[in-house]
Amino acid sequence: MLSAVRLRSAAAAAALRGGRRGSAGLPGGSQQHAAALSWSPPEIPRVLITGGLGQLGVGLAQMLRKHYGVDNVILSDIKKPSPEVFNSGPFVYADVLDYKNMKELVVNNRITWLIHYSAMLSAVGEVNVPLARKINITGLHNVLDLALENCLRLFVPSTIGAFGPSSPRDPTPDLCVQRPRTIYGVSKVHGELMGEYLHHKYGLDFRCLRYPGIVSADTQPRGGTTDYAVQIFHAALTTGHFECYLRPDTRLPMMHISDCHRATLEFMQAPDRQLSLRTYNIAAVSFTPEEVAEEIRKHLPHLRVTYNPDLARQTIADNWPMRFDDSNARRDWGWRPAYSLPDLVVDVLGALREQRAKAGLPCS
Repeated sequence: MLSAVRLRSAAAAAALRGGRRGSAGLPGGSQQHAAALSWSPPEIPRVLITGGLGQLGVGLAQMLRKHYGVDNVILSDIKKPSPEVFNSGPFVYADVLDYKNMKELVVNNRITWLIHYSAMLSAVGEVNVPLARKINITGLHNVLDLALENCLRLFVPSTIGAFGPSSPRDPTPDLCVQRPRTIYGVSKVHGELMGEYLHHKYGLDFRCLRYPGIVSADTQPRGGTTDYAVQIFHAALTTGHFECYLRPDTRLPMMHISDCHRATLEFMQAPDRQLSLRTYNIAAVSFTPEEVAEEIRKHLPHLRVTYNPDLARQTIADNWPMRFDDSNARRDWGWRPAYSLPDLVVDVLGALREQRAKAGLPCS
């Protein structure tokens, strides 16, 4: 039986979009009202991932497909996927700015979970603020409306970038002053607050994790301030020299991508009654460029790192948390990271070496 909260969600979304309302208070009148009353959520979710060709989407899709079946997880993006990604499971074109197309995908594929990864990241967002505002805010509103109208469980990631210079930095709690100074951060705070508002007012099953910097061997950097922590591994195995755009003592929270995917899945699976918040910090490790370089040198002693701080990215990093307090996530739904800094370095170096060997490329 559909709860009264979910009924209010469908009605509220229709009202927000100015849809026609029937005598039952829902779009289309009593027939749709009766259909809604008989709806119950399936045990196996049907998942749509937006922005699926970015750093996180492909790996999360692989994990979800292992749990729920290949055909139940659909990747989407506005870019052409590689043959490997295309052949690994369902892929569709989806522009989050095209509400009609997004709605057709949700309805035609009977989507029940929507993972919204589409976004412009911090550094590139500052170069093109109008486009970042469009993708990060207008696109968000489209998926919020879709989730309300279709009773979806909606996951929207947030970020360390949602905090600003007036936030406590070491550690940064879940609830505090935020006040970010990038369009990326502003859009993420907007997303957190809109999702929480719609949850409390209409019962939207909105879930949000504030990700730290994500380190992965499988994807290329896309313009984030923490991307140095990926680039340094590539440089260590190729030229043996890395020029870092942050100061050597710039401490930021980081996480291995496997921990990130597992946290997302565990959070999405957590019963609603266990969640005291809708937006949680998650933490794993916290390090500086010099600390990760020293750890890499235990395996590649020849690595040389020079520092040439980029004013824009250094300013962003100086306003971000140094460590996350994730005690609420640990208490409410049992979050625990698996990768320490030494574990992370060993795994990423091993994965990159394997990739280069398969491609016939040398490693320094």
